[in-house]
Amino acid sequence: MSNDLSILTLIMNASVVVQGVLVLLLVLSVTSWAIIFNKWRLYSKTRREAEAFSSAFWGGKDMDTVLAGIPQRYPNSALPNIFQAGYREFMRNRRDASATASGDKITAGGGLEGIRRSLDAALSRELERMARNLAFLATVGSTSPFIGLFGTVWGIMNAFQNIALTKNTSLAAVAPGIAEALVATAFGLVAAIPAVVAYNKFTSDLKRMAASMEQFSSEFLNILSRHIKE
Repeated sequence: MSNDLSILTLIMNASVVVQGVLVLLLVLSVTSWAIIFNKWRLYSKTRREAEAFSSAFWGGKDMDTVLAGIPQRYPNSALPNIFQAGYREFMRNRRDASATASGDKITAGGGLEGIRRSLDAALSRELERMARNLAFLATVGSTSPFIGLFGTVWGIMNAFQNIALTKNTSLAAVAPGIAEALVATAFGLVAAIPAVVAYNKFTSDLKRMAASMEQFSSEFLNILSRHIKE
């Protein structure tokens, strides 16, 4: 067995099972980083556009003007999508009310409840979209150390078998096999730590954004309720 203890040499000399574990951990790590960068861009974009949309909405602009500018300025953005869902339901109910000659105001019975359902459904869709793949980060964070530990245990078993066959217990003979096995644990931690940190951060960010969107939805519903008669 070679006494070269460089990482590359240890990986190349590892057993097929340990190498398979390392490849799996590498795939999990690369996928996790791809999700991390994707979520970072998505959440940054969502926060930016939510702030810009809130400024436009609360700046006194007409709601029809705000609605018309959404496709160009905020394509597929969470808060504008929630506004669209609620306001379009409101406009549909107002058209129905006008068609039945009940005036410009919507009756409270179905109108307000329908708008609330539309806002809730849009909020749920946006949160589900933004939370997509977060479970994968949690899974990688919780399982990668154990996958690496499996590779380590398997490598140590092989190392002890080699010791038994060669009957050589010197440190020079034992060290390469043990070091080769421990590489799997190191790879497991390298895959797990970023995934856990990112999952905790993104979960916290998502909760804050969800609270902000829920507050907007409630305030928007209050505004629309002024146009609904009892």
